[in-house]
Amino acid sequence: MSTETPVTTEAKKRGRKVVEGSARQARLAARQARAAQGLSTDKGRPVDPNSARQKRLAERQAKLASGVEIKRGAPKKVKAEAPAA
Repeated sequence: MSTETPVTTEAKKRGRKVVEGSARQARLAARQARAAQGLSTDKGRPVDPNSARQKRLAERQAKLASGVEIKRGAPKKVKAEAPAA
């Protein structure tokens, strides 16, 4: 009995075959073209830079860049002192 495993020099391609001209390949090509131009390649809904949230985030980033400390959450409640009896 031989314990050696046969050595194969032939490499097989793994995964599904690529179908040229398919919708997925067109999307991938378009994404690659946008990346080559330096444009956004993000998935999902595009960001509106003029929205209220984006303006608020830009203000926050400006404060952080200038070194202002931003505290998170609601301010602490001020406790009323109990009258001394």
